[in-house]
Amino acid sequence: MRRWLRYPLLTLALLGLWLLLNESVSPGAFLLGGMLALGGAGAFAALTPPRPRVRRLAAVLRLLRDVLVEVVRSNNAVARIILQPGRAQGRRSGFVLIPLDMKNPYGLAALTCILTATPGTVWVDYDAARSTFLLHVLDLIDEEAWVRIVKDKWERRLMEIFE
Repeated sequence: MRRWLRYPLLTLALLGLWLLLNESVSPGAFLLGGMLALGGAGAFAALTPPRPRVRRLAAVLRLLRDVLVEVVRSNNAVARIILQPGRAQGRRSGFVLIPLDMKNPYGLAALTCILTATPGTVWVDYDAARSTFLLHVLDLIDEEAWVRIVKDKWERRLMEIFE
């Protein structure tokens, strides 16, 4: 039975949602809602990725601390750029192509979240064939410095956690 109905709470929630949206508990609405709920739960089970293997919990805590510090620091830097337009002369934004050694999808997702959550940077594109990603930087001074920051500060630590 567990193989047929891997997510019973999800199935019940989908059925309940269907009945609420139809404002009916007629046999037809119940039967159609049940079939849709079973199909939805089955599709969810097919799309569920394997569980990640986190190797070093202490490294995760250090990484979270450093992400928080970086977000606060970057917030201050972006606020200074925006609130003091005279100092923004000579500054430019741009794109940096960064090569990656990491292949783990959970590590890549975490890197995406870290870089996008940090003010002033946005993950733009990922090329799995070349194992590179494109990063947009609000205050781009040195492209090589950004490659070193991403690889040394974030990628290396995420590889330590996930690979």
